[in-house]
Amino acid sequence: MIQADSGSPSCRTGAASSDCHGAREVDRDAARAMLAAMLDRASAADELDALFRAYRTRGEDVAEMAGFVDALQQRIVHFDPPADRSRPIVLATYGGVRRQPNLTALLALLLRRYGVPVLLHGTAETEKLFGRVTTAAILWELGIEAARSAADAQQALVSEGVAYVSIEVLAPGFNALLAPHAKADPDAQMLIKLVDPFGGGGVRVVCATRPEHLPRMRSFLSATSADALLLRGTEGEPFADPRRQPELEWFDRGVGSVLFDAESASRSASLPRGVDAAATAAWIAAALSGETPIPQPMLNQLAGCLHATRLATLG
Repeated sequence: MIQADSGSPSCRTGAASSDCHGAREVDRDAARAMLAAMLDRASAADELDALFRAYRTRGEDVAEMAGFVDALQQRIVHFDPPADRSRPIVLATYGGVRRQPNLTALLALLLRRYGVPVLLHGTAETEKLFGRVTTAAILWELGIEAARSAADAQQALVSEGVAYVSIEVLAPGFNALLAPHAKADPDAQMLIKLVDPFGGGGVRVVCATRPEHLPRMRSFLSATSADALLLRGTEGEPFADPRRQPELEWFDRGVGSVLFDAESASRSASLPRGVDAAATAAWIAAALSGETPIPQPMLNQLAGCLHATRLATLG
């Protein structure tokens, strides 16, 4: 990220700061060591906050991002893919929505219908988070509660095919450092969205919050030989906008290809009348039962996920 010039009096030793002069990029190993040291020290919350402020000031290169994700990946809880099933899909859901219904839960339950195990991770909030409706709240309305422990999440994956695990359970050390300063920090969210709780065994659905983030995410997935789907998220959530098809890219061991092109024109879609959790959950239940049509962009994303898990082939 940022490495301080030791000769600069304005820099604190061992801390990242956007005020440092002579800052320079560091390689993947050094970035891994930097974040690892912070994650291993409960007193490093101020340093982590400075690190993310420096992110916003200068930005980071792919090697730095990869090193930070490496450090985080080594310190999260890992899960085993359920035996005799397809590769699991990983959905990181930290943003929530304000303006339109949050349909991340619909994607997860559609995948389960096709026998794909789905692990969702995100905030533990079942109420509005900073005015946003969370996936955890909608899943709760649908009868799926957040796992209380890693063991509970593993059991839910096997028995139910879907599990939701909060960041408090998935990455307690990272969450403890974030809580005092930057729980909703977009740079922190970006890092946690890129981990694979299956240690390389899962297929991540990676969403970019803004269009300008897509090239950076694309470079990261390529450089790290990732198995993932990449798209512009809907208000930061990892589902395709039901009103307009986003570009959907598949990365197979880091080699990217476009599965669906972006559409400029809006589609008409029958959507929930409200964005609250109860109204969204009721609409999702109706969509799953065939009472209301599922928007085509979401069916396309489902097809992309099945393709990535080798359950289907797109021509």
